[in-house]
Amino acid sequence: MNQINLAIVGVGNCASSLVQGIAHYSNGGANEAIGLSHWDLGGYRPKDIRVVAAWDVDRRKVGQDVADAIFAKPNCTAVFCDHVPDSGVKVRMGAVLDGVSAHMADYSEARSFRVADAPEPSLADVVEVLKASEADVLMNYLPVGSQAATEFYAEAALKAGVAFVNNIPVFIASNPDWARRFLEAGVPLIGDDIKAQIGATIVHRTLTDLFAQRGVRLDRTYQLNTGGNTDFLNMLNKDRLASKKTSKTEAVQSVAERRLDDDNIHVGPSDYVAWQNDNKVCFLRMEGRMFGGVPMNIELRLSVEDSPNSAGVAIDLIRCAKVAKDRGIGGIIHPASSSFCKHPPVQVPDRDAFEALEAFIKGANTKH
Repeated sequence: MNQINLAIVGVGNCASSLVQGIAHYSNGGANEAIGLSHWDLGGYRPKDIRVVAAWDVDRRKVGQDVADAIFAKPNCTAVFCDHVPDSGVKVRMGAVLDGVSAHMADYSEARSFRVADAPEPSLADVVEVLKASEADVLMNYLPVGSQAATEFYAEAALKAGVAFVNNIPVFIASNPDWARRFLEAGVPLIGDDIKAQIGATIVHRTLTDLFAQRGVRLDRTYQLNTGGNTDFLNMLNKDRLASKKTSKTEAVQSVAERRLDDDNIHVGPSDYVAWQNDNKVCFLRMEGRMFGGVPMNIELRLSVEDSPNSAGVAIDLIRCAKVAKDRGIGGIIHPASSSFCKHPPVQVPDRDAFEALEAFIKGANTKH
């Protein structure tokens, strides 16, 4: 029987939606496949994914079964699965490093991290757990700006021979040194920075590409995002935002008819609004010139529950990583990275990325 053994770093809102989704599509949701771009991917269905290891640093989650930890504060995402069965897997204390911004302690118990008073694991400890649990894929859900912590777990995945999926804007797959090391080790690598199902980035990319295809000169654009989850609270520390802004901006610039000057494009998180919880609101404006140089503009407001918006993509990422592992493919899995990530090593138009992904699923070579 096919099974994918999954390890998770960071049991936050995104992990909550993912684990809820696995349970949902293994039960009643199995009758409807709504929200999935692939019901069967390479012979694997959502019900084939099993969590075998997890790490977090919050005292309300460490030591809890994953099924309970995903609903612990400060998680605030939608509960769409009535019953998530016990996994039998306890959340382990993770390595803190730069994974928690100092300002997070200044907020209420329900809103911010409360670091557990427990020994942090060594690299060898994490490698041992990955091997003992027979993990196939390690999903990185650390907070934005966790450079050292992400590299710690990427190193553990390399040493354990576990496929690494980097869902955050810390550059691993798009870093040539890390890409080379994963290739040499024969370990699959997908990243960087997950691109949600219908999120601000994919909508902004699609409209930017539409401008280019229809001969409209894009002169300036902005994308402003607000939210009330811990991701937005973490990003109030502007020092942690450099890679996030680069990731989101390049996702748009890469499909533009011509690159915009820095003064004419603004893409990035804008503010934390506590009562929004996991709801993310995007305000998008695009100004351009059409036939005869006549000006036009588009304004769009997108409201979406942030974490479920990424969970369906995450299920595909996990399965792509396992398919690559089954086939003995190491290094960057380009079709999955370009289709599902904001800052892949190779930026290609979404339609081309989709076609490459479908070919990869059917067994084609992974290179563009």
